[in-house]
Amino acid sequence: MNTERNDAPAASNFIRNIIDDDNRTGKWSQRVETRFPPEPNGYLHIGHAKSICLNFGVARSYGGVCHLRFDDTNPEKESVEYVESIIDSVRWLGFEWEKNRTEHLYYASDYYDKLYEFAELLIQRGKAYVDSQSAEEIRANRGSATEVGTPSRFRERSAEENLDLFRRMKAGEFKEGEHVLRAKIDMASPNFNMRDPVIYRIRFAHHYRTGDAWCVYPMYDYTHCISDALENITHSLCTLEFEDHRPLYDWILNELAEAGIFKRPLPQQIEFSRLNLTYAITSKRKLLQLVTEGHVEGWDDPRMPTIVGVRRRGFTPESIQLFCERIGVTKVDSWIDMSVFEGALRDDLDDKAPRIAAVLDPVKLIIDNFPERLTEPCHAPVHPHHPEQGLREFPISRELWIERDDFTETPPKGYFRLFPGNKVRLRYGYVIECTHADKDENGNIVAVHCNYFPDSKSGTEGANNYKVKGNIHWVSAAAACPAEVRIYDRLFKEPQPDAGGRDFLEALNPDSKRVVQAYLETGAHHALPEQRYQFERHGYFVADRVDSKPGKPVFNRIVSLRDSWGKPA
Repeated sequence: MNTERNDAPAASNFIRNIIDDDNRTGKWSQRVETRFPPEPNGYLHIGHAKSICLNFGVARSYGGVCHLRFDDTNPEKESVEYVESIIDSVRWLGFEWEKNRTEHLYYASDYYDKLYEFAELLIQRGKAYVDSQSAEEIRANRGSATEVGTPSRFRERSAEENLDLFRRMKAGEFKEGEHVLRAKIDMASPNFNMRDPVIYRIRFAHHYRTGDAWCVYPMYDYTHCISDALENITHSLCTLEFEDHRPLYDWILNELAEAGIFKRPLPQQIEFSRLNLTYAITSKRKLLQLVTEGHVEGWDDPRMPTIVGVRRRGFTPESIQLFCERIGVTKVDSWIDMSVFEGALRDDLDDKAPRIAAVLDPVKLIIDNFPERLTEPCHAPVHPHHPEQGLREFPISRELWIERDDFTETPPKGYFRLFPGNKVRLRYGYVIECTHADKDENGNIVAVHCNYFPDSKSGTEGANNYKVKGNIHWVSAAAACPAEVRIYDRLFKEPQPDAGGRDFLEALNPDSKRVVQAYLETGAHHALPEQRYQFERHGYFVADRVDSKPGKPVFNRIVSLRDSWGKPA
């Protein structure tokens, strides 16, 4: 699948301006290497999609390469399942990590030996020490925004003692939490990240790649910058919450450069605003809670903001790339309304999705003067804006399915659809006149009756003799494709479900999923999984990639034809 967008030049932003300046000065000899470094402890969500599109997109537009690197230094929460899902999601979004026949797929766990070696070097240079305080003591001694930190009583251990303790930590001689390795920086720094941060801790946990080979694991801030340098990353793009971590990023690399490990220039960390999307949650912990407590039907539930979820919902890679282009790249955090996300999807699908007729709330329409055994072909464009795609054919017969709300016995003002005595056109078919309706013992409409005008068929000369205001959808009862259709809506009814620290579960939308038994135009029988259509009048739908089978389709509503969320009916 090629999802690269070539219809417009890349929009300028402050990151591209930095890269352009670097290219002008020759800082990196016109080389651009970025990286996308997810932790494999969950499924990627739409916030990650922004970072993916930015990192891979920037590298691609400058003729460079973006590395896919798994930050797998937390063995208790990581798994092969998550690795595979991340690889699949990045590829589905349209990006690759190969250049000049070299695959740039990396794992932080590949660098464990180097990371440990560099930690010993920092100890030898007096830049790291083993701290034997408890976690509670370390936390208490860090100080506050108005008070400097208190140096650990173990801070002045000799390099020899620190090396001995660190090697014994690696050998498994100590319990978890008994010792940690800390960088020796500045306990009075106004930046908490520089107050002797922990860079190694003891964990007796099985790692999905290295097994039980290690019982000391490096922390993210220590690992990340070194991984960038080992991979010759030029521009390390990350979200704004890491802005306060940049001094530590630079400190570690500078110390190792001073020790002769890395050459300058060193990778440059650049921060951008994360994606905050209304009516969605992007906290991995909260997404996991939704799954484990059964509020949704798995990580790929079409209501979830995970990439596997929006894919199953029916979003396209191109629509996500378009959305990321539209919201741009800034250093200012802001909320993007869900309507912008859905608008990009509509704009992408409008030009792509073939049209079919669908009746989602069916009631029988009987054309009393239509011959019982007669069927006639009707024709409509596959796509109204692309005549080269030709026509689709479907039959009209005596009994049809129409939408229940296309008939009323007592029409309100401005109602132009079916009611006794009124004429409407069956879209792409005949003009009919409503006569009466059948009801059950409870007064519910079970069938609507009408007569048709044989000389009024669309596309014939006689059609012009009939002027009607109403035009309704229908499918032949005899030839219709019955299908389960899942009407999905936003998972939350509040724009910011967890605002102010409230319980986000209280904002769940009870109407976020509704299942109906529908009747579709006969061509829907052949729908393949992930095939998208515009159901005329209703919106955009996709054949579910898991449950849909040829001949027995299951459709998900991707999005309605227009945004009506929160607007008065």
